[in-house]
Amino acid sequence: MCRSIKTLRPPAIPEKATEEEIHAAALQYVRKVSGFRAPAAHNQEVFDAAVDAVAEATRDLLDGLRVRGAAAVPAAAAAPA
Repeated sequence: MCRSIKTLRPPAIPEKATEEEIHAAALQYVRKVSGFRAPAAHNQEVFDAAVDAVAEATRDLLDGLRVRGAAAVPAAAAAPA
């Protein structure tokens, strides 16, 4: 497993993962699987599409997870004042 990818769900992080955190994790995953830190120009499109797909799957996963013992926080209460 890529050590640069951090856990993005509570209680590992106190709040919902940001888009930047999700994108960074997706990028690290695609880099690890493809073996390319930066793809050649002829692979850039498929590389970027893979990062987007992994980020979307990550969002879906995090939105669907139910963590035992985690207190449900209403959306209004979670929003900053």
